[in-house]
Amino acid sequence: MKKVLQGTIISDKMQDTAVVRVDTVKEHPKYRKRFKFSKKYKAHNEGGKFKLGEKVIIEESKPISKDKRWVVKGLIGK
Repeated sequence: MKKVLQGTIISDKMQDTAVVRVDTVKEHPKYRKRFKFSKKYKAHNEGGKFKLGEKVIIEESKPISKDKRWVVKGLIGK
């Protein structure tokens, strides 16, 4: 089963690559306080179809390059 994440494109300056920021909410195990946590993923963006600021779905794939292990699958919204 491949992992699927939702995020926002924060950079599309590279050729066929987009940097996607995925925000999650974590909870501290002892104090139970919730806090935002974000992580950046480099995802394959074939032909530059998806642009800066769009919310997208990314899916795990085999390694495409040194850093890219994700592929942009679809658009959620702007």
